[in-house]
Amino acid sequence: MGSCIICGTSVEGRVCDSHEEDVVFDFRGDSPHQLVDDRFYRGTVDGYADFGVFVDLAPGVTGLLHRSELDMRLDSLEWEPGDSVFVQVKNVRDNGNVDLGWSIRQAEREFRGHLIQEGDGAEADFEPEDVEDTAEEAAVESHDAAEKAEEAAEDAEAVADEAEEIEETAEELEDAAEDVADADEDVAEEVAEDVEAAAEEIEEAAEDVEESAEEVAEEAEAAEVAAEAAETAAAAVEAEAEAHETDETTEAEAEEAAEFERVEVGTLGDRVDEEVRIEGEVVNVRQTGGPTVFEVRDETGSVDAAAFVEPGVRAYPDVELGDVVRLDGEVELRRSEIQIETEALAVLEGEEAETVQRRLADALAEKARPEDVEPLGGDDAVATLSDDLLDAAQAIRRAVLQSRPIVVRHPATADGYVAGAALERAALPLIREEHAQSDAEYHYFDRRPLDGAVYDMDAATNDATRMLQDRDRHDEKLPLFLLVGTGSTVESADGIGLLDVYDAEAVVVDAEVADPETRETVDTLVSPELADTDDHLSTGALAASLSAAVNGDVRDDLTHLPAVSYWEETPTHYTELARDAGYDAERVAELREAIALEAYYQSYEDKRELVADLLFEDGGDLAAHVSEQFREKLETEVETAEANIEREAADGVEFAVLDTDAYTHRYDFPPTGLLLDELHRRHREGDFVTLGFATDELYVRSTMDLSVRDVAAEAAEIAPQADIHSAGVREGTIEFLSGERDAVEDAVIAAIAELTS
Repeated sequence: MGSCIICGTSVEGRVCDSHEEDVVFDFRGDSPHQLVDDRFYRGTVDGYADFGVFVDLAPGVTGLLHRSELDMRLDSLEWEPGDSVFVQVKNVRDNGNVDLGWSIRQAEREFRGHLIQEGDGAEADFEPEDVEDTAEEAAVESHDAAEKAEEAAEDAEAVADEAEEIEETAEELEDAAEDVADADEDVAEEVAEDVEAAAEEIEEAAEDVEESAEEVAEEAEAAEVAAEAAETAAAAVEAEAEAHETDETTEAEAEEAAEFERVEVGTLGDRVDEEVRIEGEVVNVRQTGGPTVFEVRDETGSVDAAAFVEPGVRAYPDVELGDVVRLDGEVELRRSEIQIETEALAVLEGEEAETVQRRLADALAEKARPEDVEPLGGDDAVATLSDDLLDAAQAIRRAVLQSRPIVVRHPATADGYVAGAALERAALPLIREEHAQSDAEYHYFDRRPLDGAVYDMDAATNDATRMLQDRDRHDEKLPLFLLVGTGSTVESADGIGLLDVYDAEAVVVDAEVADPETRETVDTLVSPELADTDDHLSTGALAASLSAAVNGDVRDDLTHLPAVSYWEETPTHYTELARDAGYDAERVAELREAIALEAYYQSYEDKRELVADLLFEDGGDLAAHVSEQFREKLETEVETAEANIEREAADGVEFAVLDTDAYTHRYDFPPTGLLLDELHRRHREGDFVTLGFATDELYVRSTMDLSVRDVAAEAAEIAPQADIHSAGVREGTIEFLSGERDAVEDAVIAAIAELTS
């Protein structure tokens, strides 16, 4: 049994299961099957392919980091062949192929430990050979010095014994001289001569002893110096080993911060390797396996500042999100991103804090609100909504400048995707400009498609949960929720109400329908219906003009989007605008159909790169390919449905009724709503209604001005036992009890006939 190098728990090996992912391993094996799933390993970049990066983990053991695992585009990754990198082993396949995962930690100091994994699975502490050699040399020197000191001590003891013997001999001779003091003169003379000779011998011996004592003292002193030097060397080696293990030593805070010149964040790119001071607001705090990273925003932008105490330990724990701070440090360039290595960080209070806050507020007010709205295609209906659009644009730009995430919710339809993609196109460049880190656009902008057009409690609960986790775990600010083509009716009131409990800002943009009550529950509402604008607007067209107000630099990229968002009756000014941008009617249709198909598959994913390729980067080949699949699948379903439509009439209204459970592929393209739209367009004539009945839900499509809520209310009176109620005004859906389906069909047909008579 061993003990975990992080928490000390008794384990088989050197790290416990709970800290497995806090440690990085150097792999010393020779087979991919010796790797351990989910562990992080040091590797060396071998080369690139169109689909990812190959990383060598050991001689003969190479893994693939697929581009789908990256948190950035593959062409943004700045690794070079031969670079030392850190990756996670996700899976080792039976054929030996190794699937790798991205590691956000790309420095050894960001891990809490470093181990060696041998081929047999044994784990050992990582100790560099140079540190081991130096430690061995220091130990040898210390041992030699100790032996010399011991020998010197023995020599000193022998000399002392010899001096003691000579002293005793001198005392004996002196006694003999006294005994013969009264003896014969000749005898006395002889004795005196003997004493004199003995005295000379004693003097010579004493001199020898003194010289020996001096030599012994010198040797002892030299041995002591050598021992101290060896001890010092050993301590230095120990410190070096400890420094390698942690990759950094804990730095004591300076008693007094150096007086640096305050500079703006926007100028840091020209100040690499310089020591600077910045002042601003802490807009994000994240704890890595190494340093604590504070994101600080001033009036010109934001920058990451790394502060290190020890691996994984929070630096400056008293500094919190939203604090106004003064930060001193050295500007560095890490992986092509500007970062400050923090030397001192202090929270400002009183007048100093107020000065910084005024500076930030003034800059924010100046930068956030656009000067005006110039509708794409000169749309007069959009122009009447200018004030609301300016408010919405200001909210989006303000969120970017305040380093608040933006969450866009839109239906998984062609119109919804066009609207969401337009806003994404406008916001991402602003985010890149505001934040230094390369993955900021993924961190601060999240587009989340909805299966339906109602922002219900399911969607709101998901959003609130993620929002609160990010706030509590990562000190993130609450996001701006941008609801596009959803959230405008009372059916979304519960979901929006949940966001409102946490004071999360919500902006709603919907060109189709809206209820006046919504204006009281959201911060900004853009709705042609509530503004008494009768012109035929799509949400995609409205969002495109809003996006142009958010970021005028991308206006030319957006001009074809309004035309793409319409399935029929596209306003002439939008058709001409698209044609002027190089998109004729056929290409616009292909884009619309391609987006509609891709919106259906993986509907909960934003498909950011694919959608951007289709709408902005494609020369036509991609859209044409996907559009062909759309047409084939739709035509197959239409043929099946048409063969099974039942027709009837009531009070002059023609009804086409389809059992969508029995005569559609419910779990394949096209979705029911899109199929019924196509059937209705093909067969409508005069007063015509298309009804699609599922197990407990029906769709209503009508050539007449018909309110789904009125239909549901009238039908509920006819069949009160069926619990009939409107579910989605925008989608034209009504829900009911599945056991009363036949009664509901009769009640709905009777209700429509009554309402239109």
